[in-house]
Amino acid sequence: MEHLSIQLNDLPDEIIIFILRKLYDAEVLYSLIGVNKRLSTITNDSIFTSHLTLTYFSDDFHYPLPDPMVDRFCSKILHEIHHKIKWLNLESTSIQRILRATNYPNLYGLGLYDDITFTCIVKSQISSLVIDISRDKKQILSTDINKTVFTHIFTMFNNLQYLNFGPSSIWYQRISFDMPFPTITSLNLLELHICVDYFNDLLYLLDGRFNQLHTLDVNIYHIKYTHSTINSGEKLANLKCFSLYSDMRTLVYDELILPFLHRMLNLEKLDLHLKVDRHKGFINGNDLKENIINYMPRLNKFTFNIRLFNHISNKIILPSNEDIQYTFKDFKDIQVISCVDFFQEEKFRYCRIYSYPYKMKYYDNISNNFPGGLFKYVHKVSLYDEYPFEHEFFLRIEKSFPFMKELTVINAKPQKNKLYRKSMSDNKDLSIIKYPHLTDLNLIQAHDDYVEQFLVDTEMSLPNHLHLTVNYQAMKMVTENFTRNTTRINCTKLRSLHLWRACGDTKHVKDYFPHTHIFGFVND
Repeated sequence: MEHLSIQLNDLPDEIIIFILRKLYDAEVLYSLIGVNKRLSTITNDSIFTSHLTLTYFSDDFHYPLPDPMVDRFCSKILHEIHHKIKWLNLESTSIQRILRATNYPNLYGLGLYDDITFTCIVKSQISSLVIDISRDKKQILSTDINKTVFTHIFTMFNNLQYLNFGPSSIWYQRISFDMPFPTITSLNLLELHICVDYFNDLLYLLDGRFNQLHTLDVNIYHIKYTHSTINSGEKLANLKCFSLYSDMRTLVYDELILPFLHRMLNLEKLDLHLKVDRHKGFINGNDLKENIINYMPRLNKFTFNIRLFNHISNKIILPSNEDIQYTFKDFKDIQVISCVDFFQEEKFRYCRIYSYPYKMKYYDNISNNFPGGLFKYVHKVSLYDEYPFEHEFFLRIEKSFPFMKELTVINAKPQKNKLYRKSMSDNKDLSIIKYPHLTDLNLIQAHDDYVEQFLVDTEMSLPNHLHLTVNYQAMKMVTENFTRNTTRINCTKLRSLHLWRACGDTKHVKDYFPHTHIFGFVND
């Protein structure tokens, strides 16, 4: 640490701050407070102290700090910076110690992770709260427990204005307000982010109990029609910002979602992410204007990602992608992308419309009609088509999704350009595909040609520590019974391998993958 401080002291304050902001704030404070006067002054800046996270965050989970770090924070660091702390992110094992270490006169927000406890908190002082419930490996949290915690929040924090309940959006963080409904009211809550099970749960939240709510961000597991006793006809005059996310296909877009949106007379920002099963044609720009925008005279920002499945008879002529795109000609303030696919074998049509830039973490059902673009937020991708994916298509995927971590390929059609690709590869004229951040690859529903393309090192350079899920027979054929040299390099990079429907002797498989954890054999 002495050597480190000499190096840092040779740099201007601005460069030191730039470097330190790349680290965890907790590590910065733990390592540099008290080293010397200059570094203590820098690390006491509000950049590192106002919003303080005393956990480690990795793979969407929060982990506790080591005990020596917690000891130093509680005995020294928090006493020095307690008046500068406005927000604390904590987890279950250290909540009690940290909250009791000192007083926090300017604290207004808490992020609580893992098991929830509200003791030792000045209840009227907290106006913002984040609750992220992690599942215990020995216990599956039910929606009843989530409902109890949610209800308890409003009895404990009487000045709460902002609540984010379950920011990880994991299934066990969802709430369902089944009958009888709990008694919850708040005259102060202005902004709510929440995951619920059903559309009725959303109606319950907007039945008047949070009548000052101006921002609502809701993730719904399933939107379906039910005979509800909840009053759902009153206008939502105070609501200014609304986001609706559901990743399950719904059949009631016209019957349930549109009438609900018509209640939002004063909405200024709207964000829709939906999967729709509809029998009356595609949703296009004209449809959005007629059924949504015209009902919201104050709307100034509208973002969306709507994926529509259509099962209309082949006798009915549906619009082309150019026709769909033309209906957005009057959307001046945003760029809208459309993509239309006709899947004859499965007998359905698929239309995706979304505002660009695209900020979702996944992009699914990508076909050869994929319009391209840059999707830097997307980590999870799935490919599906009834026409083969060729080498050039996978290069387009590489350029469009530079930070892709998970990839699923669903295509039963053999590639047509294999011989041409092999000739190009032999002459070293073929561009090698690279997905540098890929950690999970699923080829269960992919033709053997795609398994070969991903494993031959002259066509694809796989990253290290990859998990591959693949059919055993396909793997056996492509690797020539686990002896082929041109697939050996990529195979040695596999962290783990799930061989679907594996059978037979495992010795030759394990010899080919000496450092790979293998799943799938009956005797495993």
